Amino acid sequence: MKKLLTYLQVPDEASGNLFLGLGILVLVCLGVGIATGWYFLAGLPAFFLLIYLTFVDFRAVFFLLLACLPLSTEIQLPNGFGTDLPTEPLMIGLMLVYGLYVIQHGRQMDSRFVRHPISLLLILHVAWVLITTITSELLLVSVKFSLAKIWYVTVFYFLAGGILRKQRDVRTYFWVIFIPLMFTVLVTLVRHSTYNFSFRDVHRVLHPFQRNHVNYAATMALFFPVVWLAVAWYRRWSLRWWILVGSIAVLVLAIYLSYTRAAYIAVMMAFGAYLIIRLRLMKVVLAGGLLVAVIGVGYMVQDNTYLDYAPNYDRTVSHYQFDNLLEATAKGEDISTMERVYRWVAGFHMFRDKPAFGYGPGNFVNFYRPYTVTSFTTYVSDNKEQSGIHSYYLLVLVEQGVLGLILFLTLSFYVLIRGEEIYHRARDAGRRRIVLMVLLSTVVIDAFLIINDLVETDKVGAFFFLAMAILVNQDLENGKAD
Repeated sequence: MKKLLTYLQVPDEASGNLFLGLGILVLVCLGVGIATGWYFLAGLPAFFLLIYLTFVDFRAVFFLLLACLPLSTEIQLPNGFGTDLPTEPLMIGLMLVYGLYVIQHGRQMDSRFVRHPISLLLILHVAWVLITTITSELLLVSVKFSLAKIWYVTVFYFLAGGILRKQRDVRTYFWVIFIPLMFTVLVTLVRHSTYNFSFRDVHRVLHPFQRNHVNYAATMALFFPVVWLAVAWYRRWSLRWWILVGSIAVLVLAIYLSYTRAAYIAVMMAFGAYLIIRLRLMKVVLAGGLLVAVIGVGYMVQDNTYLDYAPNYDRTVSHYQFDNLLEATAKGEDISTMERVYRWVAGFHMFRDKPAFGYGPGNFVNFYRPYTVTSFTTYVSDNKEQSGIHSYYLLVLVEQGVLGLILFLTLSFYVLIRGEEIYHRARDAGRRRIVLMVLLSTVVIDAFLIINDLVETDKVGAFFFLAMAILVNQDLENGKAD
């Protein structure tokens, strides 16, 4: 890789020719783009420059990718596929360059990060995804899913682990994401204000930054505890202190006006998690939560008790006032909630049919309809959007089988349990603050995953792996301090 970088780097005497050539290329591409109507040609010079920069300094491109996360937009492709621009091409490019770097310098790299228990559990999780891809009912769909999983994990965990090592790196990470995130939030609030912040019109104001109000709220909610704790980085009454304090108020308002019940609950859970971590109660709480979940599922499946909770088709409708939505949710008459139940019931029946390996990653939508129960049907059960099961844990069970769920839950639980230990072992106040940031952010994501499937989205999934990478590095820093 050093030879490659040396070859790519331009000596001082050639820099004038480089910029002259780049200028000519820009003019030519711009002229041809205008003349032919193929305006994308105007972006080719930037594309080639980005490729060059990726090889010369992929750290800069990595931070560029982070800055693009709040700004990215989803593009639908033929045959039901889609991509996120510009983030997904950047991920793929960084994955390939990082792969070359590892091949060239793997023996000189610090192996402690890869040998960390969180890394090993993550590798096991990805390995099982690949195994269930081989046994998939629709191989092409699962291959696409697995490739996306690989570049997410490679870039946002392993590459991030090599970059976000020190506290100053985490501060850079914070500001690189914070600035574009607040830009999207302010733009959305201004747009929403033109509709008097109505619940009915919240979806209209999210494009092109967000797919729906759930993704929008999740992005803000997972970064909220990070902003809250970042305030302590700066001297009280300083400019940056005021910016962060003001941003907290803006985020609280924006989360409320997203009208997303999951976001409200997730943020409250983050505050509860703060006390749990401080009191060293994570193991107890997770064990209790798992026990309640098992008892609840057991109760529902015994004698088909779940059928008693089937909705009234005529009364389960969409609501355009948020107060009415909350009331309907409590009564089981909210169409969004009951459509989730409709798919959850189908998911459990699918699991019973293929408990070992599941249907293969990415395949729930392609196979769930024969397993649905008619009494749970709602007005939107035709699922024209081809959306998923709306519970990531259940999704893993359906698509990757029981071992897939065990591996993912083990990874998720261990991150929280080990994170609590890392927090209490840290002697440095700044390190404890960083550990708390990523732990609370992880709690918010885990809470969303109960009734949403967001790990494979760049707005949320990226932070899921980034938090783990930062946590492992803080653990390694604790080891050095000890």
